[in-house]
Amino acid sequence: MKIHEYQAKEIIRKYGVAIPKGEVAFSIGEAVKAAEKIGGSRWVVKAQIHAGGRGKGGGVKLADSPEDVREKAGEILGMRLVTHQTGPEGRIVRRLLVEQGIAIAKEMYVGITLDRQRSQNVVMASTEGGVEIEKVAAETPEKILKEYIDPMLGFQTFQARRLCFGLGLAGEALKNGVKFLLALSRAYDASDASLAEINPLVLTEEGHVLALDAKMNFEDNALFRHPEYESLRDIEEEDSFEVEASASNLNYIKLDGNVGCMVNGAGLAMATMDIIKIAGGMPANFLDVGGGANAQTVEAGFKIILKDPNVKAILINIFGGIVRCDRVAEGVVEAAKNVEVQIPIVIRLAGTNAELAAEILQKSGLRFLVARDLQDAAEQVTQAIAEL
Repeated sequence: MKIHEYQAKEIIRKYGVAIPKGEVAFSIGEAVKAAEKIGGSRWVVKAQIHAGGRGKGGGVKLADSPEDVREKAGEILGMRLVTHQTGPEGRIVRRLLVEQGIAIAKEMYVGITLDRQRSQNVVMASTEGGVEIEKVAAETPEKILKEYIDPMLGFQTFQARRLCFGLGLAGEALKNGVKFLLALSRAYDASDASLAEINPLVLTEEGHVLALDAKMNFEDNALFRHPEYESLRDIEEEDSFEVEASASNLNYIKLDGNVGCMVNGAGLAMATMDIIKIAGGMPANFLDVGGGANAQTVEAGFKIILKDPNVKAILINIFGGIVRCDRVAEGVVEAAKNVEVQIPIVIRLAGTNAELAAEILQKSGLRFLVARDLQDAAEQVTQAIAEL
């Protein structure tokens, strides 16, 4: 789950991470009131969307008076903000973060995430702050410093100090930097985050170390431990298909192809997409209906897949381990009749009672294409689209 910058800052602030004074605003009037509450003579008005690169797209502006805040807020609120992460369709800006202006002496980067190759969390830091970290990793990877966290010991002070030395911090700035990194690590662990990224991390002219920006993603499988985070979700920033799928407890990700996929199990779903590509097709989605595929989940899956106008055929690939194939077949028949699917459906069922399932499908009176194996299924679905 992703959240907005202002929400991420509020969470990390509770663990001692230093952030600028700021207030969220949902209207121009609220933006002006926020600036007056913060005080000072310079403010930053920032668009709040679930994407980076907002500054380059015109979503971050400086203001030197309350009236200037009003003008800048009017320019940003309601705009369709296009960045390298939103794609050409962009995102509509519905909320702002108004923050105090900061006298910046240095911009840096710090992030914490899971390194899946090492099976350890890693704290990354770089002197190249305020730019896309992916670009730094590709062009100058030596500028990214890493400290791996032992799961038994946690992030240690000496590791934070070593990263701060690498960032060129000294004196009071070094102390503040170490304090900042340790606090960010606590916030990451306590919130079950999958990513905590500060870009830029800034050193002020007074020697303070602050999170000028903040991004946090949460591990979905741990959200049951944090019911308070449910209110942070902004479904207007999410794909409408994915929102509908999550309401039915389905795992769905939209892609750009024309073969709708319905599979039980994430690994099998990825293998299915691979073999569709090998057969010359293009998967239109990742859809995992889970281990207990039944008429209700299959029907919900059909409805979501068919909302994509690019889908020209559907491939259902179910392995009957937890659930019997004949029950899945009965569910597919019932769901197909309820939804009235008008495009080709290729089905591959393997596992318990697979032969009985094939018989149910063939006698259903519906135009299912029953595949012998996964390769045959992929070839049949691509051939069906070619013949349309």
